[in-house]
Amino acid sequence: MTIRDGESWDAKQYDQRIGYVSSLGADLVDLLKVRQGEKILDLGCGTGDLAEKMNEAGAKVWGIDYSPDMIEKARIKYPHLVFNVANAERFKVEELMDAVFSNAALHWMKDPQAVLQCVWESLRPGGRFVAEFGGKGNVAAIYKAITEVMAPFGYLASERNPWYFPSLGEYASLMEAKGFHVEYAVHFSRPTAFYDGERGLRHWLDAFSESFFAGIVEAEKLEIYKRIENHLRPTLFNAETETWFGDYVRVRFLAVKP
Repeated sequence: MTIRDGESWDAKQYDQRIGYVSSLGADLVDLLKVRQGEKILDLGCGTGDLAEKMNEAGAKVWGIDYSPDMIEKARIKYPHLVFNVANAERFKVEELMDAVFSNAALHWMKDPQAVLQCVWESLRPGGRFVAEFGGKGNVAAIYKAITEVMAPFGYLASERNPWYFPSLGEYASLMEAKGFHVEYAVHFSRPTAFYDGERGLRHWLDAFSESFFAGIVEAEKLEIYKRIENHLRPTLFNAETETWFGDYVRVRFLAVKP
């Protein structure tokens, strides 16, 4: 899920070229330990793959995402589930949830206190909040390359940065201040292979870094992409397998509303 005004995600390309996002979140569903018949909200549901996984485990699932294109694709793929467009910083539910689940979405939400307030109000007492997202240090090498390459073109990456990558302590403190009991939390590195060989990094930049390149003409953007690839090739490209890797660092937690 994003909260960038006017953002338009290409859901078809997301499934085909960035499908590892959902596949890497599969074991997060295991942490949730879905119970038969319980009500779960998938916060930042994307095209609905993990919502369907929870549904298959016996839950009644609702999915929300800020991208209309993602929601449209989710409705086509899983018409038996309910998906709606909503902003994670100011959403409400019609009935209290047993759990709120979120995979690879919270780092797009730059007002975490507003998100946590909405999650808190959505959960019944005893309800669980289970999530994984980019933590401190996530894609640090990629961000450094973007910053260094864009500067000579006259662009400040810091002014265009759409991400929020907190430390484990920072986010856990926010949850505890809200009233959550944090039962489990971990901050870990997970190098992640990108799809489609040599073009993998460009697909990633297209999908997740659009804010950095907004308003830049296509020819200039392609030159910036080329220079970013040159910066990162020695460290993030495996020539033997022709695979790009992202230097992912994740925060994963399970918190409970008392």
